[in-house]
Amino acid sequence: MGDTDVITTLMQAALVHVPFDGWSETTFQAAVADSGIDTTLAHAMCPRGAVDLALAYHAAGDAAMVAALNKADLTTMKYRDRIAAGVRFRLEAADKDLVRRGTALFSLPPYAADGARAIWGTADLIWNTLGDTSDDFNWYSKRTILSGVYGATVLFWLGDDSEDNTNTWAFLDRRIEDVMQFEKLKASVRNNKALSGVLAGPMALLSRIKAPSKTQHTGMPGRWNGPE
Repeated sequence: MGDTDVITTLMQAALVHVPFDGWSETTFQAAVADSGIDTTLAHAMCPRGAVDLALAYHAAGDAAMVAALNKADLTTMKYRDRIAAGVRFRLEAADKDLVRRGTALFSLPPYAADGARAIWGTADLIWNTLGDTSDDFNWYSKRTILSGVYGATVLFWLGDDSEDNTNTWAFLDRRIEDVMQFEKLKASVRNNKALSGVLAGPMALLSRIKAPSKTQHTGMPGRWNGPE
């Protein structure tokens, strides 16, 4: 059994315990016992115990989202709708009880950075899967904005008891519309000679911050450079 298989097996064994005991040491020990994996091996693969299993659960949801995006026919959609589809697919791949317990875990100071990285990673995967090719400050701003949209939508979704989460999808559409309005403001600034002149220096500096090489990224060609 490979390293990834060990973590996946432990994570799946933990899921039945998480709604009752959270992503805790109790859950981790139960997962070890239920899976039959050697305790020493389990601790070697997951040195932080249930925290590593919670991150593995998040990664599994990301993988399911990518698979759904790659399978869906997005060619007729506006780019804003493709982004919304990515967020929706990600939430549909998750269980509210497990995510709620994960939110509680990653709100703790020792694990807050792990939670932030997980959210950023989800936003990054959505953009990469949709074929984002930006390599300047725009690369960072897209992921930062989408991380905010995704995080806010998750919190709304956790409290949503509407049928088929219809209120969540409406909330998501409103958040993306807010982003579109911001993009329109950016466009108006670019078209205003006075303002664009004032901002030319700072933006030139920011544009020198390059993202890592995107040569490994694959997915549907496209960019989200403005309102659609």
